[in-house]
Amino acid sequence: MGTSTNAMLVYGYDLGSDDEWKLEGAGKYGDYDFETHDWYTENEDGHTDFTEAVEAKLLAAHGFTETDWQVDGFYQRQREAEAAMGVKVVAHCSAESPMYVLAAKEITAYRGDCKTIDFDALDREANEVGYDDKLRAALAVLGLTPTQDQARWLLCSYWG
Repeated sequence: MGTSTNAMLVYGYDLGSDDEWKLEGAGKYGDYDFETHDWYTENEDGHTDFTEAVEAKLLAAHGFTETDWQVDGFYQRQREAEAAMGVKVVAHCSAESPMYVLAAKEITAYRGDCKTIDFDALDREANEVGYDDKLRAALAVLGLTPTQDQARWLLCSYWG
């Protein structure tokens, strides 16, 4: 078992991490009170997984509120709702200290891989698919305002 070291190019908003949230309303040291958001709830162990909480809220906003994965067609309906959302939370940094980006596009170069990036084609895709609109809609559903002024291409890494 090895350690992955990946590079990720994502289009979206850097939201920060538990150590320093990059959101309007964050305190002097980057602390943020998620308790004001109905979607940020603890599981039975008293823990909240940021990625799961965000994605559950966004899926619900797109009509998917199912929780029983054993029901026929569950995963197909979930994939359809995820496609309709058009955004996801991308974790970067490391599994032990994750940082988060709300992203409409993710390109990963895995260790040992090399990718060619055509930014003109990516920018055309972003306009045609409406990445900015999807990201703004997701932020509105979540009630979050990043300190980043607009969505951008962000290069980040993952070690884990």
